[in-house]
Amino acid sequence: MSYVLRLSRFNQLLNVNRVQKCIAMIQAQSYHNRELIGKREVVGFGFNGSYNYFDATDMPYPAIRFREESDEIKRLREKEKNDWKQLTLEEKKKLYRHNFCLTLSEVDAPTGEWKMQLAVVLFTVSLALYYFAFARQNFYGPLPETMTPEGKQRTRDLEILYKTNPIFGLASKFDYEKGDWK
Repeated sequence: MSYVLRLSRFNQLLNVNRVQKCIAMIQAQSYHNRELIGKREVVGFGFNGSYNYFDATDMPYPAIRFREESDEIKRLREKEKNDWKQLTLEEKKKLYRHNFCLTLSEVDAPTGEWKMQLAVVLFTVSLALYYFAFARQNFYGPLPETMTPEGKQRTRDLEILYKTNPIFGLASKFDYEKGDWK
C-alpha cells in the first residue's frame, strides 16, 4: 500500500515538473528570444516579427536598434526631442549610427563579391575542361576508320554506288549516266 502511495506521489511530482517546463517553454516562445538582443531597444515589427537586425533596401526599418543605448546617446535622445536645428551634424550622424549600421547607399554599394564568384565559376569550368581532355586522352579508344578523310570518301562512294536516299540525299545530286556530280 505504501508503495502505491509513493508511486502516486512520484507521478504527481513528475506532472508538476512537466507543467512547469511547459509553462517555461511557452513563456520563452512568447518572449521571442529577447535575451539574444541584449539591452537594445525594440523599435518595430521587423522581419516576420522576430527581434533581429539586418540592413536591406527592401526592408529599411529593422526591429531593433543597431547599438545598445549609452549615456551619450540618452543625452542626445533628450536633445533630439526638441528642435532638430539645435543638433549639430555630428550629433545627427551619431544618432543615425546608433540606430543603423549602414546607410541605404552603403547597402547598395558594390562589394566586389562578384570577383570571387567569377573565380569559382572559372575554376570549375577549367576543372571540367581538364577532366574532359584527360578522359579523351585516356578513356576513349582511337577514332574509327570511317572518321578519317579516306574513310569519309569511301562512305560517300558507297552511298552513290547503292543509290541511298535518291530524292533528297547525296544520290540525288549525282548524275549516274555521266558518272559525275550534277
